[in-house]
Amino acid sequence: MDVMTSINLLQMLLILCLLVHLIPVNPVKEDGLNSKSRKRIMPDPLTEPPAIDPIYEARVYCNVPSITERSMEGHAPHYFKLVSVHVLIRHGDRYPLYAIPKTKRPEIDCTLVSIRKPSHPQLEAFVRHMSQGSEAQMDGTLSSLPRYPSHSLCEMGELTQTGVVQHLHNGQLLREIYIKKHKLLSSDWTAKHLYLETTGKSRTLQSGLALLYTFLPDFDWKKINIKHQWSTIFCSGSCDCPMRNHYLEEEQRRQYSLRVKNSHLERTYVDMAKIVGIPTRQLRASNPIDSMLCHFCHNVSFPCTKNGCIDIEHFKVIKTHQLEDERERQEKKLYFWYALLAIHPLLNQTVNRMQRIAEGKKEELFVLYSAHDVTLSPVLSALGITEARFPRFAARLVFELWQDGKKPREHFIRILYNGFDVTFQTLFCREHNMHSSKPMCPLEKFVHFVKRGMFSIFNSTNYYDACRRRPF
Repeated sequence: MDVMTSINLLQMLLILCLLVHLIPVNPVKEDGLNSKSRKRIMPDPLTEPPAIDPIYEARVYCNVPSITERSMEGHAPHYFKLVSVHVLIRHGDRYPLYAIPKTKRPEIDCTLVSIRKPSHPQLEAFVRHMSQGSEAQMDGTLSSLPRYPSHSLCEMGELTQTGVVQHLHNGQLLREIYIKKHKLLSSDWTAKHLYLETTGKSRTLQSGLALLYTFLPDFDWKKINIKHQWSTIFCSGSCDCPMRNHYLEEEQRRQYSLRVKNSHLERTYVDMAKIVGIPTRQLRASNPIDSMLCHFCHNVSFPCTKNGCIDIEHFKVIKTHQLEDERERQEKKLYFWYALLAIHPLLNQTVNRMQRIAEGKKEELFVLYSAHDVTLSPVLSALGITEARFPRFAARLVFELWQDGKKPREHFIRILYNGFDVTFQTLFCREHNMHSSKPMCPLEKFVHFVKRGMFSIFNSTNYYDACRRRPF
């Protein structure tokens, strides 16, 4: 066999291996799941880099709408009936919350213009419908917030057009699956069939409304009742938890310790501080990565001064440190302990609703929580989905409740993160046999985990005691 023939055969073998996903043999863990996982959380391995790449990760985080998203929501054996859906979202793309001192703010237009990319076919209709929303019932200060962004120069933390479009896409995708395919809500749905809750930030209210608009196009405002949640962890009336605060403080100390050990990161901050002409400590306190991500996501040049320019190399160093911090955070237990206590009230509400529906109640069939990264991240950690990426803009976590059509008294759940099934990555359902005739997780496993299992690590059997005890 000559050399060229051998090379051609090797090339053909390589292509075949890629097509059946045999390469890489040991997928790296930053992609969302390890090599033993049945389902991957993250993008197609054919397009993923072989190792941590801060630029690639930043693009995933930006989540700029470009192609039709693949989704596994709504998949079940034909004899199963979907009976309720609970959706937890992070708000869409926003303007930075922090500014890099002595630099020009990125010029991002927060008005909604259908001919500006990224756009959506229903963007103009969304704006018209939002302008008619005076009859909606909204708790507290929500009624005084704008229902869509409208500043020609974005205000700090304001939702951008990209952020609106991200959730118009989310709502459209969920409508195709849950309304058109599974008939979760009938055409004569009423306010009692929905439960909507958001924090008091305009970006979360607007994100929720954008998703809701394409989920239920031209909905009747009189049927909309949006609850205000003052806490970013949605703890409602169960927020008194001393140990939760203790673990959060310890986690923040861990973050600080990791940062000061990173000499490359420190040199980068020193260099950037010289460029903008401020003390290094002041630059670090301004959280420059927040502003830099906005420049990156919107393809706007990084800021310059008379002393030079902040550049992509600075960005890569800080973003790489972020990724390293997320990896170490999952290896340590401090954040996990914090997450269990922080997010129990929200999971408990979810379980209670599911139990009522399993008993035959027909209320709150679709639940939407419009929240933040600091909401989704502890939920993922508490559930045990430790290798999922940090919540990107417009991330969605979906809990589906299904009824077995052959045994109507039996109910099952599926959990999906950004369209990928992560049910069997959870702490409470890793051992369930996915290849059984019912490839979902029994509801009782989720109920037991939330009602008792979450507290075992604290040597407790309830939330109150766990909030006052250290882990054994």
